[in-house]
Amino acid sequence: METNPSSHDIEEQEQEQEEAHDNQYSYTPLLDHHTATVTPPSLSRRRHLKGLAVISASVVFLISLVALITLKQQPSKAIELLAPKEEENDDLSSNAKRMSFPVPRGVAEGVSAKSNPYFVSDGLSYNWTNAMFSWQRTSFHFQPQKNWMNGPYLGESHLVGCAADPNGPLFHKGWYHLFYQYNPDSAIWGNITWGHAVSSDLIHWLYLPLAMVPDRWYDINGVWTGSATILPDGKIVMLYTGSTDESVQVQNLAYPADLSDPLLLDWVKFDGNPVLVPPPGIGLKDFRDPTTAWIGPDGKWRITLGSKVNKTGISLVYTTENFITYELSDHYLHEVPGTGMWECVDFYPVAINGSNGLDTSVNGPGVKHVLKASLDDTKVDHYAIGTYFVSNDTWVPDNPKEDVGIGLKLDYGRYYASKTFYDQIKERRILWGWINETDTEADDLAKGWASVQTIPRTVLFDSKTGTNILQWPVEEIESLRLTSNSFTDVVVEPGTVVPLDIGTATQLDIFADFEVESSGSKETGNDISGCGDGAVDRNKFGPFGILVLADDELSELTPIYFCTSNAKTYFCADETRSSKANDVFKQVYGSQVPVLDGEKYSMRVLVDHSIVESFGQGGRTVITSRIYPTKAIYGAARLFLFNNATGVTVKATLKIWQLNSAFIHPFPFDNIQGEVA
Repeated sequence: METNPSSHDIEEQEQEQEEAHDNQYSYTPLLDHHTATVTPPSLSRRRHLKGLAVISASVVFLISLVALITLKQQPSKAIELLAPKEEENDDLSSNAKRMSFPVPRGVAEGVSAKSNPYFVSDGLSYNWTNAMFSWQRTSFHFQPQKNWMNGPYLGESHLVGCAADPNGPLFHKGWYHLFYQYNPDSAIWGNITWGHAVSSDLIHWLYLPLAMVPDRWYDINGVWTGSATILPDGKIVMLYTGSTDESVQVQNLAYPADLSDPLLLDWVKFDGNPVLVPPPGIGLKDFRDPTTAWIGPDGKWRITLGSKVNKTGISLVYTTENFITYELSDHYLHEVPGTGMWECVDFYPVAINGSNGLDTSVNGPGVKHVLKASLDDTKVDHYAIGTYFVSNDTWVPDNPKEDVGIGLKLDYGRYYASKTFYDQIKERRILWGWINETDTEADDLAKGWASVQTIPRTVLFDSKTGTNILQWPVEEIESLRLTSNSFTDVVVEPGTVVPLDIGTATQLDIFADFEVESSGSKETGNDISGCGDGAVDRNKFGPFGILVLADDELSELTPIYFCTSNAKTYFCADETRSSKANDVFKQVYGSQVPVLDGEKYSMRVLVDHSIVESFGQGGRTVITSRIYPTKAIYGAARLFLFNNATGVTVKATLKIWQLNSAFIHPFPFDNIQGEVA
């Protein structure tokens, strides 16, 4: 199937969207907007007998007419933000629970699920167009190479592939290096190699040749997750998991062939690999993902990696002096019953006070340690903050009720297999995460690529709450800023939406602060638990926030919002109406977020086509959304404020930047060779 849109396809799509954009309007109450929208019947109702359908339609029309008159007479009782979810666009998670599905790709091979098994029926397929597929490709997030964007034209295909976990990030001789699990042959998981890219600023990436391929008996079934350690003398060691010719998970050592090469193009696999095999009592497929090493006061290096014993998730600790021979510790670094297999474990220090990150080996007074595990059973990244005891290489959480796997999540959205590294140049800890697809494999094959990496984030300890970390996009993202719009003290009454005229709304950096004032209404709305069923659930104090990637008719939209219930504040993202397509997974994500005395409700949202990264209260709670609009794309994408509370008026202040593309493309070797010649 051809996936690149012709110039005619794109011009026709943009013309339709420009015509829609001409229909401008000012502040619009939801009542008028809602009653002007016709909700199509569900697919099941379309199968009724023709005679019954005609009668039903007549009855529905008469009821709707009466209801419309009543609503216009009593607007205060009729306003509901966003019509209730259309049946044909319902979140399919409930349907998924009632159906049986094939085992996701990757599970049989001994790793976490690398495919979305929920949509296997031909009846669920959406009629995607080439223009829709092309719009889904991001402009400033790193993702596998197929095409790179330069204006409205996408160049010829160079590679088709699927990318996954970020691996071995490091800084070397002026370049940030990112390695990542990659399938160079297809847009689905398999044939896992290490892709490689470099950047001078963590934003503008250049693709390099593959770093490592599965070509030895100890990694022939996959070069899986690994981490880099920079030694005091500048040498670099890379430990990675390989899947052997018998599908046993082992740990291997690799190192650069030429340290003087800033690009680190060539890697050598140690002749004595594997350097670690599963110890007694550990499953042959339950031993993976070594961390960056840290050095103890005894001069020995330590690494930890993920495993399980029955249903208890564990992190094993090994010590080494040369990265070739290892000794297994008598203690687990940590264990949490009931959490299942831990993979992609991460372990690093954070300063209790201060604005800088710490080298992985730092420990002592004023330092806490973050332990993170990607839970294979739930496909969620959990973390906890605690104390590391170097005397016996164990870690204890500050709050056992929020231990790894049962408490805080690193990201409450579509996010997994994260990894950090210490940037020794800018003294900061940088976090990467993998955003996988929620559409079908058939769609990924049609468009020719799958999966995206998050924008790199800095990580700091939240000294104000003392209970969580803060994640924030790296400052280099600001280099993409173009024009900006500011809105001050915009009043959003209960049950209304306010359009924000900012022009194109597909590549944005949004800062928004909200203040609430009682409206005097006695209505309380529903008793909402957490994020509820999305932005349609109302109570006196919320939800309120912004609608990103929405079309003029609000038939597609993604609310990013706050909701307060029982003296707790929740930060949420609602994907349930993000797309008309019914073969994509759409959920409501979110969690409680601390809002301290004197703080406004604040959010920062990065919009990059089909990716939305949302940071609540300075990064205390973070949500990544993977969405697939069919109408709110190109010039038809809009941005709105909304307030679906019943008892408070919201005042919003925003600063919004348009963002440029990062123009990610292959490294220009030909230009360099030409200059040398």
